[in-house]
Amino acid sequence: MRLHSLHLQAFGPFARRHTVDFDALSADGLFLLHGDTGAGKSTLFAAICFALYGLPPHERNMRLRSDHAPADLLTEVTLEVTLAGKRLQIRRIPAQKRPHLRNSAELVDQKAETYLHQWVLDEHGHGRWEGIIKSHKEAAEEIKALLRLTRQQFCQVVLLPQNEFTKFLRADASERRVLLGTLFGTRRFGLIEEFLAIRKTLTAKTRDEARADVLRLAERIQQAAGDDLEPAQNAPRADDPATLTAPAHAWATALHRQALTRQDTAAADTETARQQLTGARLAEQAVRDLHRLQHAHRTTAHDLDLLHEQTTHHDHLADRRDRAVKAQQLQTVLETAHTADLEHTRALDDDSRARALLPPEHASLDTTAALIHAAQQLHADTGAVQALLPDEATLQRHTAELAALDHERQQLTETLTDAQEWLNALPQRRADLAARLETARSAQETSREFTPTLNLVEKQLEAARRRDALDQQIRVARAILSQAEKDSEQAAKTYVDIRRRRTNGIVAELASRLVDGEDCPVCGSPTHPAPATAQPGQPTAADEQVAEAAHTHAQKTENKATEALAQLNEQAATARGEAGGNTPLTDLTAHRTDLEQRLADALSQAADAGPAGEQLTLLEKEQADTEHTRNTATARMGAADATYDSLHTQREELTHRLAAALNGHATLADRITHLTQHAGRLEAAAACAATVATTAAERHSATAVAEQAAHVAGFTSLAEASAARLPDDELTTIDSEITQWREQCLVLTARLAEPELQVAVTQPPADLEHAITELDTATATHSRTASLAAQAADRATTLATLTAQLEAQIQRLEPLEDAYRTVDHLHGLINGGSPNNQLRMQLESYVLAARLEDVVDAANTRLSRMSHHRFTLVHSDDRAARGAKSGLDLKVLDAWSGHKRHTDTLSGGESFYVSLALALGLADIVTAEAGGQALDTLFIDEGFGTLDEDTLHQVLDVLDSLRDHNRTVGLISHVPELRRRITQRLHISKHIDGSTLTHLTESAE
Repeated sequence: MRLHSLHLQAFGPFARRHTVDFDALSADGLFLLHGDTGAGKSTLFAAICFALYGLPPHERNMRLRSDHAPADLLTEVTLEVTLAGKRLQIRRIPAQKRPHLRNSAELVDQKAETYLHQWVLDEHGHGRWEGIIKSHKEAAEEIKALLRLTRQQFCQVVLLPQNEFTKFLRADASERRVLLGTLFGTRRFGLIEEFLAIRKTLTAKTRDEARADVLRLAERIQQAAGDDLEPAQNAPRADDPATLTAPAHAWATALHRQALTRQDTAAADTETARQQLTGARLAEQAVRDLHRLQHAHRTTAHDLDLLHEQTTHHDHLADRRDRAVKAQQLQTVLETAHTADLEHTRALDDDSRARALLPPEHASLDTTAALIHAAQQLHADTGAVQALLPDEATLQRHTAELAALDHERQQLTETLTDAQEWLNALPQRRADLAARLETARSAQETSREFTPTLNLVEKQLEAARRRDALDQQIRVARAILSQAEKDSEQAAKTYVDIRRRRTNGIVAELASRLVDGEDCPVCGSPTHPAPATAQPGQPTAADEQVAEAAHTHAQKTENKATEALAQLNEQAATARGEAGGNTPLTDLTAHRTDLEQRLADALSQAADAGPAGEQLTLLEKEQADTEHTRNTATARMGAADATYDSLHTQREELTHRLAAALNGHATLADRITHLTQHAGRLEAAAACAATVATTAAERHSATAVAEQAAHVAGFTSLAEASAARLPDDELTTIDSEITQWREQCLVLTARLAEPELQVAVTQPPADLEHAITELDTATATHSRTASLAAQAADRATTLATLTAQLEAQIQRLEPLEDAYRTVDHLHGLINGGSPNNQLRMQLESYVLAARLEDVVDAANTRLSRMSHHRFTLVHSDDRAARGAKSGLDLKVLDAWSGHKRHTDTLSGGESFYVSLALALGLADIVTAEAGGQALDTLFIDEGFGTLDEDTLHQVLDVLDSLRDHNRTVGLISHVPELRRRITQRLHISKHIDGSTLTHLTESAE
C-alpha cells in the first residue's frame, strides 16, 4: 500500500479544503508531521482510515463534521492510494445536515455516499479516472480484498503504537500478555478459558445441587428409617463425595430390606392381637346380657311395688271422677240459675248508676211512671228555648260588627297620628339629606387628590425595602470580602513559603525519583551511589501544586466577593434614589397607612352621594303619599262613629230579652243541651227500674228448678253440685291417669313372669366391670400392634419411594461428576493450573508465545542491523518461579558480553530502537497473517520528547536507516531536533476558525 494524496474538507478541525501530497512528502522516504497540540495531526490518519473503511479508528470516538466549516461546504474525504498494483481514488461523504437547495435557512439530511474510481490507461497510453463502484458495501469488499487487512489490523500496523511497544518491551509476563493480546486480538482464546471457567462453575453448581439433593434424600431416608434400623453400611457423608453414588444406593437398599422384615413381623403380631380381641368381645357381650336381665328384674319388681303403694290415691281419683260426671249432668239447670242471678245483679248495678246521675229533686222518684213524667216536662222546656235561637244569632252578629268597628276606629286613629308626626319631622329630614349630599360630593374631590400621592408613596416604600435588604446584603458581602482578603493573603504567604522551601531542597526531590537501573535525568547514569536526602518537612511538588491551587482559588474567591460587593453597592444606590433618600421604612409605612386611611374615609363618604340623592327624591314622594293617607283616614273615621252608635243600642235590647232564657248558661245552645241531657237521664233511669223488676222474677224461677234437680242427683245444695264439677281436660286427665296406672300394673306383672328373667335371677351376679377391663386391654393391645404395623408399612413404603428417588438422583449425579472431572481437567490444562501443564502456560499465553516467536524473528532481522549486530531478542517459555504463569518471557542477548539481559536494563535509545524493531516486526507478521500487501507507508507516533539529546541523535540515525528498506515513514512529533534533521515536513496550525496545513521543505525553511 502506497499513499499518493489526501483531500479533505470540513473534516474534524479542518474547516476548509486541504490537500496532503504524500508523493511530495515521500521524496526523501522520511517526513515529519508536527504542530500544536490538538491541531489535528492524528486527524490526518483518522481521515485515511475513514477513506479506506468508512469509519475512524476504532479506539477514537471523533466527530467527523467540522464545527468551523461553512454550512454549504460538505464534509468529505478523497484518498488516492495504490493497493495490490491498482491506483484507486476513494471519495467518501458521511451522513450530515446540509442547507436546502432552494431555502438555505432549512437543513435537510445528506445521506452517506461512497465513490470508488480506478486509474486506467487507454490504447494511446493516456490515463483517466474510471468510476467502478458507488455502493458502500461493494467499495468495502473491494478495498478489503485488495488490502487484506481489517480496520483493527490496519490501525495496528500502519500507525505504529511506539509507546505501546516500549511498555511491552519492559513489561512483566502478565502485562506483556495484555498488551500483546490487544495487538494480536487473541481475546477469543481467553474467552475459551473464561468459557471453561464458567462451564466449570456451572457444572460444579449443578453437581453440588445434585449432591445436595442426594444428601437431602439420605437425610429423609435416615429420618424415615429411625433409630431402630441398622444399615449394613454407613450413611452417605457430605465430606466424602464417594459415598454419594453406589454406596448410598446400597445403604438405602439395606434399610428398605430391614423395613420390609419389620413390616412382616408387625403384621403377624397384629393378627394375633385381632384374634384375642374377638374372644374378649364375645365374653364381654355375654356378661353384659346377663347383667342387663338381672338389672331388668330388679327394676321391674321395684316399679311394681311403687305402683301398689299408689292404690289409695287412685281410689280417691275414681270417686272424684264419678261425682264430677253427676255434676256434669246438672250443667244446664245450674248454668240457667247462675245466668239469671248474674242478669239481676247487673240490672241492679245499672239502676244504681242511672239514679246517681239524676239531680236530687228527681233521684227520690221510685216508680217508673214518675220518672217518665219528669222527662216529658223537660222536653217541653227545651222547645221554648229553641224558639229564641234567631235572637241569639242577631245579638252575636251585632257584637262582632261592633268589635270590627272599634278595631277599625283604633287603626284609623293610629294612622292619623303617624301621618301627622311624619309630616312634622319632614323639614328636618330634608335638611339632613341635603347636608349628606354636599359632604359626599366634597369627599369625591378629596379622594381624587389622594390617589397620585399614594402611588408615589407605594413606589418609595418598595424601593426602601430593596434599599434595606441590599444594605443588609452589603454588610454580609463586606464581611465575606474581608475574610476572602485574609484567606488570599494567607494562601499567598503559604504558597511563597512552600515554593521557597521546595526550591531550596529541589536536589533531594530529584534524588527521590531515582530508580536503580533507570537513567538519571541529570547525569544519565543508571547507578546512583549517593543520592541526596530530603530534610524533615521538605515540601514536595504536590505540596507546591496544592498551595498554588489554594492561592489561585483564594484570589478567585476574593475577586468574586469584590465584584459582588460592587454590584450590591450599585443596586443599593439606585434603590436609595427611588426611595427618596434614607427615610426610614417605618416612617414611609406609617405615611402610606395614613394616606390609605384618609383615602378610605374619603371614598366611604363619597360613596354616600348616590344613596343621599335617591333618599331625597324618595322623601318628596313619601310626603305626597302621607298627606293623601291622612285625608282618607279622617273621612273614614266619621262614618265609623255613626254606625257604631246605632249597633250599640240594638245590642242592649237583645241582651235584656235573652237573660231569662239562658238561666246562667253562656248560650241558648248550652241551655238546650243541658235540658236534653237531663231528660235522657230520666228516661234511662225509668228503663233500668223496669229491667230490675223483670230480672228479679226470672232469677226466682230458675233457682227453684235447679235446687230440685240437685236434690235428685244426691247433692245437698247448689253450691255442692257446682263445687263437684270439673273441667273437661281435668276430667280427661284423671281418667287417663287411672287407666295408665292399671295398665302399668298389668305390664310389670307380666314382665316379672318372663322365663329369661326367672333364669337370670337364679344365676350369680354378673361382673361387668371385669369383662369391660378385659375387653379394653385386648382392644389397646390390638390398636398398638395395628399402629405399629401401619407405621412399619408406611416406613417401608416411604423408604421404597425415597430409595427410588435416591436412585434417580444418583443416576443424575454420576454423569455430572464425570462432566465436572472432564471440564476441571480441561480448565486446569488451559489456565496452567494442572500438573500435566508442566510449563504452567495458559492457552492464550501459548498462542501469544507462538506469535511472539514470529515477531521476535521478524524483529531480529532489523535489530541486528540497527544495533550493529550487538543485540538479539530472545523469547523464552521456561516455567516461571513461585508458580507464576509462563510463556511470554522476553530478554535481550548482548553479543558484546555474551549474556542475556533483562529488557529494563536497556538505555533510552536502546529501548527505542529495540521496541521500534518489535513494532516493525509486528507489522510484518500481522500483514503476512492477513495475506495483505506490502505496506510502503508507515506512521510512527513515538513520544521522542522523553529522550536526551545523544539518544535522540542515535534514534534519528536509526530512522534514517529505515529508508533503505524502500519504505516511506511518517513521524508524528513535537521535538525541535526532528525539524532540523527531516527536510520534508507537514506543519499543522490551529486557529480560532479551524486548522490549516503547510508543506515545508528545508529550502522553504
